[in-house]
Amino acid sequence: MKNVSYQSSKPKSPVPLANPVFMNKHQTQRELRSPREIRKMRAAGLLVWQAHQAANRIMRPGVTTAELNEAVANVFREHGAEPLFLNYPGPTPYPAETCISVNEELVHGIPGPRKIVEGDVVSLDTGCRIAGWCGDAAFTHTVGEITPTQKSLLDVTLATLNLSIELLESKKKWSEVAREMEAMVRDAGFCVVEEMVGHGIGKNLHEAPSVPNYCSGEFAATGDFDLRPGVVIAIEPMVQVSTKELICLDDDWTQVAADGQYAAHFEHTVAITKDGPKRLTGPPTDEELADLPEWLQDKDQWLVW
Repeated sequence: MKNVSYQSSKPKSPVPLANPVFMNKHQTQRELRSPREIRKMRAAGLLVWQAHQAANRIMRPGVTTAELNEAVANVFREHGAEPLFLNYPGPTPYPAETCISVNEELVHGIPGPRKIVEGDVVSLDTGCRIAGWCGDAAFTHTVGEITPTQKSLLDVTLATLNLSIELLESKKKWSEVAREMEAMVRDAGFCVVEEMVGHGIGKNLHEAPSVPNYCSGEFAATGDFDLRPGVVIAIEPMVQVSTKELICLDDDWTQVAADGQYAAHFEHTVAITKDGPKRLTGPPTDEELADLPEWLQDKDQWLVW
């Protein structure tokens, strides 16, 4: 889930379910997590990964976004986890366990009776807290045949996420990573959304620092942070075809591309450890897999990102 920028040209300001960029421009302090705490966060992250797999099993034309939400909610209920998005405060409390955003919707789409159709791209974002620790991840699905533009948009957005995680091992500051993320998107001819960014995460969904997917002078001067063991962040590039601008719909939540063209969003919760970056919302190890339900044992059926 994302942040929202302190500068906005939208008719409606976005609410911070997806963190507002620089909600406090000078709040760069963040807690460094111990190896023991990171292991606890992995439990939440693995459950988020499992919830995404449950939604992926039913992602097909004719399924409603409410049914996708229920698949995720069932996983959280079965494990006694707290869904982080449900009742998140805003103009009205957010009403679901997931944000499901289709086509031109970037983030915060509210699940409901809408049926998925062939050719849709569907972003599903969700998070949970278990045993006091949080995980948060998003994936943009393709439904059937899609256009070359849609495919390129999704490929670039996912590649940007993967690049950012790889760079955590070699860069010293987040600004160095953010510049390369921005360059990858722009070189592909797409637009980095600046009003929404990633965030720190731990005992709460949204913690310091803000984690933008671009580097402005303002961020470099007042928001940058060191990359060192113990940092845990939700990295989530958000990319649109031809504009960075967003419009908030009348439901007070759904953020759509201002030009009505496609949007994409991928996210992982990532910990920096002495052994390198770890995707806390990534797939299970063989040891972890042994404790998961039978329906997850076939790796060929996994949603992988």
